[in-house]
Amino acid sequence: MSKTKFIPLAMVVLVGVVLALFIARTNKASMGDDAGEHADPEQVAKKGPHGGRLLSKDDFQVEVTLYERGVPPQFRVYAFEKGKPVSPDEVKLTVELHRLGGRVDAIQFQKEGDYLRGDRVVEEPHSFDVKVVAEWDGRTYRWAYSQVEGRVELTSEAVESAGIVVEKAGPVKMKILLELPGEVGFNADKVAHVVPRLSGVVTEVRKGLGETVRKGEMIAVLESRELADAKSEYLASIQRVELARATFEREERLWKQKISAERDYLEARQAFAEAKIKRQSAEQKLHALGFSDEHLARLPDQPDVAFTRYEIRAPFHGTVIEKHIAIGEAVREDADIFVIADLSTVWVGVTVYAKDLDVVRVGQAATVKSKAPSLKAEGALEYLGSLVGEQTRSAKARVVIPNPDGQWRPGLFVTVELVQEEAEVPVAVSVEAIQTLRDWSVVFVQVGNQFEARPLELGRNDGRWVEVLAGLSPGDRYAARNSFVLKAELGKAGASHDH
Repeated sequence: MSKTKFIPLAMVVLVGVVLALFIARTNKASMGDDAGEHADPEQVAKKGPHGGRLLSKDDFQVEVTLYERGVPPQFRVYAFEKGKPVSPDEVKLTVELHRLGGRVDAIQFQKEGDYLRGDRVVEEPHSFDVKVVAEWDGRTYRWAYSQVEGRVELTSEAVESAGIVVEKAGPVKMKILLELPGEVGFNADKVAHVVPRLSGVVTEVRKGLGETVRKGEMIAVLESRELADAKSEYLASIQRVELARATFEREERLWKQKISAERDYLEARQAFAEAKIKRQSAEQKLHALGFSDEHLARLPDQPDVAFTRYEIRAPFHGTVIEKHIAIGEAVREDADIFVIADLSTVWVGVTVYAKDLDVVRVGQAATVKSKAPSLKAEGALEYLGSLVGEQTRSAKARVVIPNPDGQWRPGLFVTVELVQEEAEVPVAVSVEAIQTLRDWSVVFVQVGNQFEARPLELGRNDGRWVEVLAGLSPGDRYAARNSFVLKAELGKAGASHDH
């Protein structure tokens, strides 16, 4: 090959090697058993008769196995001389596991059967640098190798571009929540069924379905013969009272002057009293129909056409939620012509299952949430039923929440979160940080440019934070958001868990 052709070919090969090294350094992610091996290359591929890693020096060998079938993970080590078993009594063994972040687990060994068993559980992840020191026949043997799994290496630029947010694990004040189903309903104390109180024919309808009304605002008008009769009876009762009073006063004067008999005086007094009773009865009837004293005082001066006009007014501020009235329609005195509801507050009916009754109490803080539409409101449990439904095996409870914008519509299904307890836990992580790897719940702990999947034992969950019982220490830095990116990187690397 000529020198002219060789130089470009050599440059292409060199560039390819550099790129391969760069990619390997920036995208390193491994779950394998033999990554990062410090041992003699001849030892990397060697396996012992029990399937473990075989470490050799001169004529002495130890086979290190990580046993986890039916028991918590533990080291079991077998010793050999020239391939023949050595009694465990003759070997003194120590293993150190150097984990990411500087933690060192020192493991001592004791005889059990034909092997040496470690005196402590090998915690997950099984990712560490291993140092083995064995003493046998007056000599000391040392080996070192690495076993790496569940790690992803990313530069700070890659972390930033992926949107990964790193936070420190530490104490958190958690609110332990109980989630229960609920449904928004009307505030039953602020729903009015408007009835006319007398029969008549509708001449005006001033409000429609969904419209708002103010207290005392006119919403409809009836033409009522019954009303005309009631007003006429009232006016007639006034005249009868005046006539009875004049008669009584005359008879009283004549009786005192010894001109008329006492019997005539007593009859006049009785007639006057009966007239006043009838006037009072007619007056109360008009008051019951909503007429004030001022209106009754002006009644004698009103034109005859006004005697049949009956105005129906709103009892309070609210919204028309039902309308059963039309112009020209004849209505009875007990007909529901309007239903008006004050929607400034609403009731949320809560279903409390029998198993949760011991942790639910009146006055408990509550958060009401709806996904569609996205709404949230704070309130308190104001009522808890005393009965448990025979079919549902649940009790009814109620939360009252403000509804100033009218977005909480009756009939909307919601979730009600009750604060079951408040507790400060020493270590907690954000819910978003938790990922599932194999059958573990893990977070990715950061040390330098390395992220390691750390299995956790979890405790209470308040929807935002999760208590960590084991697997993480205060101050450990972990991927709190977008940790799914790291899990995806492990998937690309072909995760395994071989020992």
